[in-house]
Amino acid sequence: MRAAVLHEIGQDKLEVLDDVEAVGFGPGKVKIRVRATGLCHSDVSAMSGVLPQPAPFIPGHEGAGEILDVGDGVTGLAQGQRVLISWLPACGACPSCKRGQTQLCLAGFMNAGTPNFKRPGGDVFGFAGTGTFTEEVVVDAGCAVPIPDDVPFDIAALVGCGVTTGLGAAINTAKVEAGSSVAVIGCGGVGISAIQGARLQGAAQIVAVDPVESRREAALKFGATEAVAPDALADAKQRITGGEGFDYVFEVVGKSATARTAYETTRRGGTLCVVGAGALDDFLQLNMFELFFDEKRILPSMYGGGDVLRSYERAIALWRAGRIDLESLITHRVPLAGINEALEQMRTGAALRTCIEI
Repeated sequence: MRAAVLHEIGQDKLEVLDDVEAVGFGPGKVKIRVRATGLCHSDVSAMSGVLPQPAPFIPGHEGAGEILDVGDGVTGLAQGQRVLISWLPACGACPSCKRGQTQLCLAGFMNAGTPNFKRPGGDVFGFAGTGTFTEEVVVDAGCAVPIPDDVPFDIAALVGCGVTTGLGAAINTAKVEAGSSVAVIGCGGVGISAIQGARLQGAAQIVAVDPVESRREAALKFGATEAVAPDALADAKQRITGGEGFDYVFEVVGKSATARTAYETTRRGGTLCVVGAGALDDFLQLNMFELFFDEKRILPSMYGGGDVLRSYERAIALWRAGRIDLESLITHRVPLAGINEALEQMRTGAALRTCIEI
């Protein structure tokens, strides 16, 4: 079967090969025919080494498709069923799951260390235990989440990661209050979803911050009340908040420099929500006096900060009701053979989300 493979960490292009095989099928597993998958910035971060991932590997973790086969012991799933792929399934038994913090379950991360593909030359890993830049993938049954028949595969794929992450950051983690002021730094697919979440929560002002003009223009269509380049953020803070700072600031880039800017843009007693996934060796510096004196809440948000199954259902319900726009998040479409074109669209900021149609 065909798949897009990164041979070594640090390479900036993928090779589309037709000699890849999905392996590991058996009890508790399902085999899925991938129909659509989104390109998320985390895929690019794994390719560059910012996020740890064994190589060679197949990127992709934001996918949807239909079940080809079901292993022994799997219940509630059947051949032909339409599913989205959850890269962080909850085991239901660990301390995090028992506390109701299923987004912190480590069971899914353990899958990332087990190859689920192979080639004539050896084993191949799937990013985040999945690897959706391929025609077929074998995953734990918990990764296959049934979707209604009226949800297109491309929409379901977005719900599987970017939409859930952004919406959840605003709704679950930060709990944006009606009438509040919000700034979102980084307006790709996740940042735009955070903007939509803040709008749903009733924020009065939502300032989108991004260096790419097309993304700033898009943010206004999704609910931002103003969109500025990074060098104009200080002026926006002064104009909108009288210099005090925003009630909520979302950092959706994953770099200490933007996190520091986000901290300084948050009012005293306000909330900084860290959504971007950054590198292990990139440290955010805060002095102990400001940490105490400013009483700013610093809230990381992992995968939307809530039960992902409920978050999927909520996103689909909001989309059906016309309360969020998911179709317009997909600004580009390419076949699997055009995956490197999609990577360029991501790196240049030309795309909010590129859908790879398989």
